[in-house]
Amino acid sequence: MDTRATTAFPVRSLRGPAAALLDEVAADPQRRLLVGVTGPAGTGKSALLGELASVYRAAGFETRHGPTPDLASRDATAYTAVLVDDAHDLDDVTLGRLRELAQTGESHLVVAHRPWPRSSALRALLATLDLHRPPVALGPMARDDIAVVAAHRRGQPVPGAVVDALARVTAGMPWLVQRVVTTWPRDGVQVAPPAVLAQLGRELEHLDDRLRELLLDLAVGFDLSGDTPPPALERDLDGVEDLVAHGEAAGLLTSAGAIVPLVGEALLAATPAHRVRARQRALLAAVDTLGRPLDDVARQLARTGLADPRVAAALTGQADAALARDPVAARALYAQAVAAGADAGALAARRAQAAALSGDLDEAGRIVDDLLTQPGPPDLGRAVDVAAEVWSRRGMLARSAQVYRWLGAGRVGASAPLAVVALLGAGDREGAEEMLDAAPAAAPPTVLAAVPGLMSEGLRATLDGSATAAMASLVRASDMLTASGCAIPLPISPAALGALVALHVGELSVAESVVEGALAGGQGSAAARPGLLLFRAWTAMLRDRPDLAQSALAEAAAGGHPASPREELFLRALEVGLARRTDDAPALVQAWGRARETILHFPVDLFTLLPLGELLIAAARLRDTARVEGHVAEAWALLSRLGDPPLWAVPLHWAHVHAAILAERPADLGPHAAALVRAAGKSHYAAVLASAGRAWVSVLAGNVDVATVENAARGLASVGLTWDGSRLAGHAAARTEERKDMARLLARARDLHPGTKPGLPQEPAPAASRPLVDDSGLSPREREIAGLVLAGKTYREIGDTIYISPRTVEHHVARIRRRLGAASRSELLARLRIALGEEWSA
Repeated sequence: MDTRATTAFPVRSLRGPAAALLDEVAADPQRRLLVGVTGPAGTGKSALLGELASVYRAAGFETRHGPTPDLASRDATAYTAVLVDDAHDLDDVTLGRLRELAQTGESHLVVAHRPWPRSSALRALLATLDLHRPPVALGPMARDDIAVVAAHRRGQPVPGAVVDALARVTAGMPWLVQRVVTTWPRDGVQVAPPAVLAQLGRELEHLDDRLRELLLDLAVGFDLSGDTPPPALERDLDGVEDLVAHGEAAGLLTSAGAIVPLVGEALLAATPAHRVRARQRALLAAVDTLGRPLDDVARQLARTGLADPRVAAALTGQADAALARDPVAARALYAQAVAAGADAGALAARRAQAAALSGDLDEAGRIVDDLLTQPGPPDLGRAVDVAAEVWSRRGMLARSAQVYRWLGAGRVGASAPLAVVALLGAGDREGAEEMLDAAPAAAPPTVLAAVPGLMSEGLRATLDGSATAAMASLVRASDMLTASGCAIPLPISPAALGALVALHVGELSVAESVVEGALAGGQGSAAARPGLLLFRAWTAMLRDRPDLAQSALAEAAAGGHPASPREELFLRALEVGLARRTDDAPALVQAWGRARETILHFPVDLFTLLPLGELLIAAARLRDTARVEGHVAEAWALLSRLGDPPLWAVPLHWAHVHAAILAERPADLGPHAAALVRAAGKSHYAAVLASAGRAWVSVLAGNVDVATVENAARGLASVGLTWDGSRLAGHAAARTEERKDMARLLARARDLHPGTKPGLPQEPAPAASRPLVDDSGLSPREREIAGLVLAGKTYREIGDTIYISPRTVEHHVARIRRRLGAASRSELLARLRIALGEEWSA
C-alpha cells in the first residue's frame, strides 16, 4: 500500500520533530545536515522531504530528491542536498554509495525509511548518520495536531468530541487522519466515512496473505500482548517478529501491537461474514478455555455483529454495573447486548432508565410506554419509576402521580416513597397516605434505598411539620445521593427539592449550600446538572446578584444537555425575574413573551409554585394577568387539597402582594396580607412578610412611618429578599412629603441594594464633579430618566426605580422637554429616540 501520502497539510503547521527539523534548516541551511528520518508508512516522511527540498532550493542549493541511484553520485558538493525517500527499498550497492557520500562527501544527506525491513547495508548507513545526529522519528499525531488538520479542512475549529473520536479510530496515524478529513464536505464531519472504509478494504486485499490473516485475527479481538494470541501467529512461529514488524512499519498496527481501529473496521467489512464468524467463535472458545470473563472481548465481538448468548450475558452484566454511575455507557452496552441476542423485553426497563438518566426523555418514554402496555411487564417497579421521572421532567407531575396510581398500593413495594413524592407534588394527599401505608416495613439497608425514604419524609414534613425538620431530611437525602456517586430515577432530585423548600422559607444559605454541594459532587447524572444550575441562578437572583445568576444560566446553556421542559419553565421565570429586578423594560417584555408561551404547556404542581409566583408579578407589571389567572387558580386549588400548608402558600401570597402593588389595586392586597398574618404564628418567614405587607399597605394608603418601613425592609433583607426590601423603602420615599424622611428612606434603599446595577444607580456625584451635559444636551440623570420614559414607565414607577419622588421626575421631564424643544408628548418621544441613539430608534 503506497497511497498513504500526507502532503495535504504543511508539516510546519504542526508540532513535533519534523517541524523542529524544518525550522532548524530554515534558520541555517549552510550547516551540513546528515540525518535519518524513520517512521511507519504514512507518518509524513515524504512530506518532510518535500518541504526540506523547498527550503534548500530557496537557499540556492542543487537538490536531488527521490529514491534513485544517481543521488549517490560522487560529485555532490557542499551546495548539494541529497534527500532519499524509501531507503528500505534500495539495494545494497546504492546504500553503500550513500554511506560513502556521508563519510567522504560535503553534501547534505537526509535518508527516510520505514523501521522494517532493515538490511545490513541500511543498518550500516544509518549507523553512520547517527554519528552526526540522532534520527528524526515520526509517528502518530498528537491530539492537538489532529485538531489543526481537521480545522484546516473545515475552515473552522472542529468540536472536541469529533477530534477525540478521530484520534481514537485512526490511532493518530497521519495517513488515516488525512484520508478521513479530506472526505468531509464543508458543512459536516464523519469519523468513519463509508467511502474511506470501502477504499481501505480494497487496498487491504493486496496485502501479504500472512499479514492480512494476522490483521483479521486482531480485528476480531485476539490480542498480541494478552492470553489470546492470534491463530495466524501459531501457524508461523518462526516469522512472528517479522510479521508484527511488517504490520507496524506499514502503519496498520500501533507500537503496542494493536490494530488501528479504522483499519480493523474496514477489514471486517471487506471479509466474507463466514470467515469473520469462524474467527469470532474461535476467540470465544479461547476465552472459555482460559476461564476468564469476556470483558472488552464481548464489546469487540458485539461491535462486529456476533450474536451469542455468552456475549449478550457479558454485556448485560457490564451494563448493569455501569447503570447507576455511567448511564451513557450503560445505554450503549444494553444496545450491544440486545444486538448480541439478549432479551429486549427483559432489559427494557433498564434501557429506559439509562436513556432517561442520559437526558434522552423521548427514547426513555417510548421504551416504558411500550413496556407498560404489555401484560405482566418485567421489572415493573423500575419501569414505573422511570416513567414517573420522564413525566416529571416534562413538567407533567400529575402524569407521574397517575402512573403510581395505576401501579397501585398492592404492587408499589419499594417504590412507595417515590410515589409519595409524586402524589404530594401533584396535590393528592390521600393517595400519598395510601402509598405510605403500603410501603415495606423495612427498606434494604443501602444508601440508594434510604434516599427516597428521606425525600418522602422531608416532603411530608413541609405540609404539617417543622420547616427545619423538612430541610434536614432533604439535605441528608441530597448528601447521601451525592456521596454514592450514583443516579437513580426520581420525580425530582433531593438537591432540587431541598433548595425549593429552603427558598420557600427564605433560607437562601441552605438553598445555596445544598445546590453547591450537589454540583461539586456531581449529584445524579450529567443530565441533572442544568437543573441544579438553575437553582444556583435563582438563589443568586434573590440575593440581588444578577451577574452570578447570568453566569449560572450561561453555564447551564453551555453544558451540552438541553433543558428539559420543567427546566425550561424555571429558565423563563428567571429571565423575567432578572429583567424585572434590573428594571430593564425591553428585556422584560421580550422575556415575558417567551414565558407566556412556555406556561401554556404545563399544568401547575407543588414544585412549580416558585416560578409561577414570579410570572404572576411580571404579568401584573405588564398588565397581562389574564395569561396566568388559570394557572394561579390551579395553584390555590392544589394547595387547598394539601390543607393549605403555609410553607408552600406563603411565597405565593407574597407574589400576590407584589402583583397588587404593581397593579395599583390595594384592595387585592388585603386578603393576601391577612393570610400572611395568619401564617405568622407558624412561620418566621411569614411573619417577616406579614410585617412587610402591613407596611406596604400603609405606604399605599399614604401613611408612611419611616421606622416601620425601615424595620420591614431590614426584615425582608434578613430572609434574602434584599431587592424587595429596597423596593419597599423606595416606594415609601416616593410617597413621603418630608424631605428628611425621603432622604432617610432613599439611603436605606441604597444600603439594601448596593453597587451600580442597571436601572439602580448609586448616589449621584456632586454637581461640581460630574459632567453637566453630553452631545444630546442631556445630563446623565436626564438621559437615565429619558430612557425610562421611553420604556413606558409612569412618573411614579420611574421614581420607584431610581429612588426619587414622582414630583422630582415631573420636573426632570419638563426640563428635558424644554432642552429638546418638544411641544407635545409624541414629539418628545421622537426626539428622545434620536437623542438616545440606536438603542431606542426602533
